[in-house]
Amino acid sequence: MEGSGWAALAADKEGNLFVVQIEKHNLMHLAGFTPILVLDVWEHAFYLQYENKKADFVTAFWKVVNWEDVSSRL
Repeated sequence: MEGSGWAALAADKEGNLFVVQIEKHNLMHLAGFTPILVLDVWEHAFYLQYENKKADFVTAFWKVVNWEDVSSRL
């Protein structure tokens, strides 16, 4: 898996869902969108526990998502 930044599930005002990549911290603002679920894939988020195994980190992420919290933002 390549890339750094964040992967985000966001909704527009009509409730349409979008998956977006946010590459830079100063571009986190998504005008007109509500973040529903965000995954931090910068190295600082996973390296101490997963070293260079980013795919393992992403797989583990799905096991700890609080889906009730996520659904409350829809």
